[in-house]
Amino acid sequence: MNLRKAIVVVLSLTAAAASAQTVTADKTERCATRLSISLLGKSPVSALMSSADPQTQIDAMLQSADFQERFARFVNATFNDDPGANSAEDPAYYLTKYVLANNLTWDQMFLGAYKVDVAAGSPAGTQPTVTADTNGLGYFRSRPWLLRYAGNELAGIKLSTAYRIMNNTIGLKLVASTNSPTADVSATGRSGAGCSACHFDGWFALDKVASVLSRKVTTVTNGNTVISFGPPPATPQEILGGMMISNDKELITALVKSEAFEFRACRIAFEYLYGRAEMTCEGPIFDRCMTAFKATGTIQSALASVAKDAAFCQ
Repeated sequence: MNLRKAIVVVLSLTAAAASAQTVTADKTERCATRLSISLLGKSPVSALMSSADPQTQIDAMLQSADFQERFARFVNATFNDDPGANSAEDPAYYLTKYVLANNLTWDQMFLGAYKVDVAAGSPAGTQPTVTADTNGLGYFRSRPWLLRYAGNELAGIKLSTAYRIMNNTIGLKLVASTNSPTADVSATGRSGAGCSACHFDGWFALDKVASVLSRKVTTVTNGNTVISFGPPPATPQEILGGMMISNDKELITALVKSEAFEFRACRIAFEYLYGRAEMTCEGPIFDRCMTAFKATGTIQSALASVAKDAAFCQ
């Protein structure tokens, strides 16, 4: 090989190495940007941008206050169709932040002995706090949430509460079959064709599930309407595919112990990170998410298993 050819080969190899380094740098920067925006909702800091492998920083990002705030807002928006009329009506937001900050398992969102409410006598505008409560059941017994989803069923059967509990824990989604103002919305009407499948016949039978919850009681005293909650309308009930359930705690415990709860956690992880549910081709990633969540019980483990997969930064 003559000198000219040798120089050309060296220059070619140098250019190829430089090009490979550029490609690698671009890839890691894209990965850092995607991770930071997806997890934290903000541009990546310089240390993450310069990291040789940004995905090694995921666990630290999941412990940050930025993540806790962003994820709590996401969960609250996912668990409710609309923002609450006031902050006390959005206890899922406050309890999510509490669960994340204390590294609690995700089931504590629904079964934990907590109360999420504004302390009695607090000034107007005071934000709710999470406090220990032996009678607590995640945020499902917090009075503002109970009032928000008590519904308007004529006999006080809390159909809205029943649906919201199943939606939040296992992701159940139903659409009303009719919105006619002349429809019979009584128990008799709900047992008719077109309605009974959801209200009485399915494994999630709304009327049966609502029957093991406390009943809404409305009284008017001196012109003031007061809402309280009395004993369940009918208990126990055979629901959830043949289980005998007597009260709200037994109901929520059964839901949280089901595989549907684990599935819901991983779908939440996908929706948070990708902005959509999982695709069929992502089955192996979803399976790994389920395995990670089962092993630890934390929502962070579900998120980490998805974000750490090589496909997330491609």
